[in-house]
Amino acid sequence: MHNVLAIARRELKGYFTTPIAYVFLAIFVALAGVFTFYVGQFFDRGVADLEPFFQYHLWLYLLLVPAIAMRLWAEDWRSGTIELLMTLPVSTAEAVIGKWLAGWAFLGLALLGTLPIWITVNILGEPDNRVIAAGYLGSFLIAGGFLAIGAAMSAASRNQVIGFVLGALVCFLFVMSGTNLVLGSLQGWAPEVLTAAVASLSALTHFSNMTRGLIGAADLIYVASLIVFWLFVNAVIIELGRAE
Repeated sequence: MHNVLAIARRELKGYFTTPIAYVFLAIFVALAGVFTFYVGQFFDRGVADLEPFFQYHLWLYLLLVPAIAMRLWAEDWRSGTIELLMTLPVSTAEAVIGKWLAGWAFLGLALLGTLPIWITVNILGEPDNRVIAAGYLGSFLIAGGFLAIGAAMSAASRNQVIGFVLGALVCFLFVMSGTNLVLGSLQGWAPEVLTAAVASLSALTHFSNMTRGLIGAADLIYVASLIVFWLFVNAVIIELGRAE
């Protein structure tokens, strides 16, 4: 555990050695505000809740999370620093988890930057803060799942741009599997079991439950499975790359 935390601290510190981290945080907060108050028509709705805020989170994450994840491993492959990392007394699993934790913590900081939106809603009305807190928790958990996907795609590529594209594509598939477009195309010919299975794979389905304050065991198992599976894939890719 000590090695994991040491790697996480080093990686998280590395985010702030360049202005890119601050630009990312500013863009995330700005876009969250735009989607909430303008695109989501918060003031026109006349309802004191953050439904417009969470409604667009997954679509923000489709672009912003892979942008964070793309450098986790691709840059190490390109520069050759992965060889140095693996000569240290740390296992592949510790390195994978440590890098992922750093990215997840950074995304948590981005979410914390949107707290003024929550405060604004409380000033304007009396929202159900338990539902909003559940939405924040769900958003943070889903961000961790998307980050695990992006990290695996970064490990599979020696190029950050390719890692970004692959990460965004896979995350997009996990979102779209729960939309009416996909599910509607299955109805009428596919067994109900298959349709239900496709819907259960969708981050959109589970995130919708969370933003309504209904965080059930199925939602937690989904996120945990997503994270564990893709971190495992990440570790396998790194081991295969080292064996080449």
